[in-house]
Amino acid sequence: MSTVRIGTRASRLALTQTGHVADALARLGGFAVDTVHVRTEGDRLTGSLASLGGTGVFVTALRDALLDGRCDVAVHSLKDLPTTPAPGLTVAAVPLREDPRDVLCARDGLTLAGLPAGARVGTGSPRRAAQLLAARPDLEVVDIRGNVDTRLGRVAGSSGPGDLDAVVLARAGLARLGRLDAVTEALDPGVMLPAPGQGALAVEVRSADLVTPPTPVLAALATALAALDDRPTRLAVAAERALLARLEAGCAAPVGALARVDGTRLDVEAVVARTDGTGSLRRGVSVASSDGTLLTQEAAAQAGTDLADLLLKDGAADLAPLGPTTGRPDPSPEGPR
Repeated sequence: MSTVRIGTRASRLALTQTGHVADALARLGGFAVDTVHVRTEGDRLTGSLASLGGTGVFVTALRDALLDGRCDVAVHSLKDLPTTPAPGLTVAAVPLREDPRDVLCARDGLTLAGLPAGARVGTGSPRRAAQLLAARPDLEVVDIRGNVDTRLGRVAGSSGPGDLDAVVLARAGLARLGRLDAVTEALDPGVMLPAPGQGALAVEVRSADLVTPPTPVLAALATALAALDDRPTRLAVAAERALLARLEAGCAAPVGALARVDGTRLDVEAVVARTDGTGSLRRGVSVASSDGTLLTQEAAAQAGTDLADLLLKDGAADLAPLGPTTGRPDPSPEGPR
């Protein structure tokens, strides 16, 4: 085998971000790349994202394709990845993160503050809905699904049905699709914290192929993956995902988090909110290495765990469904919206 097979969902956004990863790996490893389209439960099911439930609704089929040998690499939106590791698989690279902020795409160039009372704003995310209502309780938040073009098409003045005044999307997806022209405001994290891992990609492979690559091309792939990995991004998302894991937040829990790495220092901030926006709890912690070197991934994850403990101590579980509950699925993120 002289070609690396990269598994991806077949949505336009997934194909675009997988294409960026494929080009980078081919350049770094000097091998050819084939793209393998994999249909996931998230592509097939209908209904609100919060109601789909289950672990990794956009991920499981890709992981199965890796494990049964249909592909050698899988590319995920990192916020889609369950926090529980998959046996036999490893996230071998976390490329440089796109801007993780959420953005408003509104009619007539409106900002969040400029939307009129009663304006209809679409989102499929309980996290976004809760923070929208906390900032603007006079808005009507409408649950929506669909790809980026479908969602943008629902904004008044577009070529679609135009039944909404605005939608909220991840800036990273719009940037990868070349649709930043639709953005009327990038929402400050002080107003809306993103989903843990938002804006980042996870490149997953079979663990055994990293330890003992069975072919020269997979050995070249392992080297390319190591070069593609961005350490500050990996540290930031390690903190965010450790927080999510410690909170045991289900897919309907409005939890936002954002970590930033500045040299040897990591700052992580998180919010837990009521879904109706009537209450929220926001806390942050900072950690720095004592010897002037870059933090370890374990130290970054510990910072996220410590922040989760602080939130729980201060009453986060009174605001949202957190902690172990019999029958609740593992954390299932918002997907590539």
